[in-house]
Amino acid sequence: MILSDKTLLKMLDEKSLIIEHMEKEQIQPASVDIRLGNTFSIVEDSSVGIINLEHEIKYKTITSDTYILLPNQFILATTMEYFDLPNNLTAFVEGRSSLGRMGLFIQNAGWVDPGFKGEITLELYNANRCAIELKAGRRVGQLVFAKMDNTALNPYKGKYQGQKGATGSKVFLDKEII
Repeated sequence: MILSDKTLLKMLDEKSLIIEHMEKEQIQPASVDIRLGNTFSIVEDSSVGIINLEHEIKYKTITSDTYILLPNQFILATTMEYFDLPNNLTAFVEGRSSLGRMGLFIQNAGWVDPGFKGEITLELYNANRCAIELKAGRRVGQLVFAKMDNTALNPYKGKYQGQKGATGSKVFLDKEII
């Protein structure tokens, strides 16, 4: 079940859901607006021009209140908000339609697991032919919360727990089942 603004306000008041650095005006009828933080990361070029999933990927990270996203450029960004989800709540990251209509694609693999704590890393892509100026503090998307039918048996304790800032891929840490 998608949570309403009334339920979100109640959970925030009870502290069963924690969202740090959030303003009350960010709460919408069925979501919470997320704002762009001030760290941005881009994949560093490799000498062979290939990203290998078994090795750590190097990123260049900058802190700035403004970032110019060039046409066809991909970048990692972060939310201003820090989330602490209970073990019976999950969330979906959705971009803003108004920004999508400009060619700015906003995603984060789309899913936040129950028990996750941290800022959310966003993957941004400019599909436009013009550069797009990004500004920290600007609403870029929303989190839609859904209550699970039961508490998670194994809430999130993964490699991104507690992340802050635009956090690069840690896929090289995965233990693949072969």
